Amino acid sequence: MLTDVDEICKKYNIKYQLFAGSLLGAVRHKGFIPWDDDLDILMLRPEYERFLRIAPSELDAEKYFLQKEFSEHWPMFFTKLRKNGTACIERQLPKDKLMHQGIYIDIFPCDNLSDNAIARRLQFLASKVVIAKSLDRRGYLTDSAAKKLFIWICRFIPQKRLVEFVKRGSKPNSKMVHTFFGGASRYEKNIYPREWISETEDTDFEGKKFPITAHYDEALTKLYGNYMVPLPEEKRGCKVHGEIVDLEHSYEEYSGIQKTMNFKEYTRSIR
Repeated sequence: MLTDVDEICKKYNIKYQLFAGSLLGAVRHKGFIPWDDDLDILMLRPEYERFLRIAPSELDAEKYFLQKEFSEHWPMFFTKLRKNGTACIERQLPKDKLMHQGIYIDIFPCDNLSDNAIARRLQFLASKVVIAKSLDRRGYLTDSAAKKLFIWICRFIPQKRLVEFVKRGSKPNSKMVHTFFGGASRYEKNIYPREWISETEDTDFEGKKFPITAHYDEALTKLYGNYMVPLPEEKRGCKVHGEIVDLEHSYEEYSGIQKTMNFKEYTRSIR
């Protein structure tokens, strides 16, 4: 899957890089982290939007499904490239029963960050509202009363203008950027100098070369601290995303048993 994305990006000069746990895996393990099961890539917003325009005509439609942000059956704030004929069914069942649930690559955008401290905070708050609305539509469940209240309030806030504010809320080519919609977004840890995203180098990942930030040491230190030393197993915050992971059968084959099955019995390694 990643090889096909890489070929499209090279053909059209779209810059991307391995991100988060995939970046850590590339530097420390030269591939996937042994106890992780997903793949994350990151693009600056203009590159991300170009990829979304170009990829549908370049991808093999029989092999892949591009699950675009805020599209029908996918209310989330980033994009997934799904592989047809596979299953990666996560813990919380989607509200939308037509949602594609094949194995995937997460494709995250990275946005300009305002130079104004107040505007920065407003961008971040707007992104949290968008994320809450998206998770609510997907069927997110929580035991936290505070989160439940926040999600309920967010239902009454229009989304479109908030998304545009985050995307266009600062001047082009700002000095700093932020992965507002990059998974579990945190304010300080997800602020990066633009050159950390725009400057890349190739490194080994599962036997092939793929781009990572040229400033990987600074980026990984900011995200994980002493990143070359794995945490003890009991302290690892990393989670397996898919309760059902199957490379040979479609998620549609599991539709009748998702609610009643013992997930652990059906979990297979994505690698």
